[in-house]
Amino acid sequence: MISVDEHLDSVLAQVEPVAPVTLPVRRAQGLVTTADVHSRVDLPRFDNSSMDGYAVRRADLEGASSENPVVLPVAGDVAAGDQSQHVLAPGQVWRIMTGAPMPEGADAVVKVEDTDGHPHEPQLRVHPDEGAHIRRAGEDVRAGDLILPAGSRVGAGEIAALLSSGVTEVEVVGPVRVAILSTGDELVPAGEPVGPGQIVDSNGPMLEALVRDAGGHVVHVGHLPDDEGATKKQLHRMLDHADLVITTGGVSKGEFDLVKKVLTGQGSMEFVEVAMQPGKPQGFGVLGRRDVPVFTLPGNPVSTLVSFEVFVRPALQRRAGRREGAQLARGFATTGWRSSPDRQTYTRVRVDRDPTGAYAVSPAGGAGSHLVGPLAVADALAISEPEVNEVSAGSELDLLLLRPRAEIDARLHAEGQGDEAGEDG
Repeated sequence: MISVDEHLDSVLAQVEPVAPVTLPVRRAQGLVTTADVHSRVDLPRFDNSSMDGYAVRRADLEGASSENPVVLPVAGDVAAGDQSQHVLAPGQVWRIMTGAPMPEGADAVVKVEDTDGHPHEPQLRVHPDEGAHIRRAGEDVRAGDLILPAGSRVGAGEIAALLSSGVTEVEVVGPVRVAILSTGDELVPAGEPVGPGQIVDSNGPMLEALVRDAGGHVVHVGHLPDDEGATKKQLHRMLDHADLVITTGGVSKGEFDLVKKVLTGQGSMEFVEVAMQPGKPQGFGVLGRRDVPVFTLPGNPVSTLVSFEVFVRPALQRRAGRREGAQLARGFATTGWRSSPDRQTYTRVRVDRDPTGAYAVSPAGGAGSHLVGPLAVADALAISEPEVNEVSAGSELDLLLLRPRAEIDARLHAEGQGDEAGEDG
């Protein structure tokens, strides 16, 4: 057997980002820029008011105060979006709204709270500072300024900055199109009748959710029957349409493990035994004229989940040009459990807190890789090294989080509030 790190290193050494594409900014959400992006305009694009109030000449308000207000006539109103050219003559004011362009000649804005709000002849009760409540053109961003460096992930804030800066298209690492194939005649799609000897295919939908969570774009979720010809045809068809392929099942040593039989000798495909529990049988290679990474994962649901988190997620992120890495934490075992000798063991655990505020973990359900129920409550995978035969209570462990840390912390906080409320009652 090879180690987990050896297999992961081998996988990542063969994975490259997909080809860059140019997309409208609004379609680039979640993708990663391949070049620096610069603003095409000044932001703000023009001097504008940051307050509802009155555009004024400061010289007209010398000595103005609450006790000695200055009354000036309103020349007119300037609303946000007004495209007319307004000029402020001495001895007048313009009533102005937030975001509206400043009239020529105005050098400050008196906010409406510092007046009596009169629409025609307001009492102005302050002598404003130079530029008071004016947003100057270019004070946020100048044309040519760097908005996003290469390698930035495009999120909601980035979309706002790009579009405001006059950028309508952006070059990004293309969306990673992922095909998912479950194998075996025993599998039945969810919602269809389940006959004797059959089971519902949960791996396909689970992987679909995991891929989307990792930022991939699922283009196919299907099934491979126990038929060599059909398996070969479907796999090769996926190589023409997907940027990454994941299969589950059919990679062990049984007579009907057809995925292994079909792909052996193809491209750089290798089938190995990894010193891990669960998930020992693994296959990976880069296949087809488009050099598509193909993962062949074991079929037990827990093995599939662990294999995805340990091997597929890092490769998918590299394929997408992303750098997030695994969500890792540390925690203390609240109880002991057996660990597989000579293998790196991944135990599903529920996360709580100990009295010091640190994460405290305990097994979520049994150890069998076929046990699906505990997946609904597991927060993390506790990792024990190959030389550890048994995890003892109090041991500190690395945790590979299955949920966002913020989600786990929010649950723990809510549960803590509930306990306190119960004690108070």
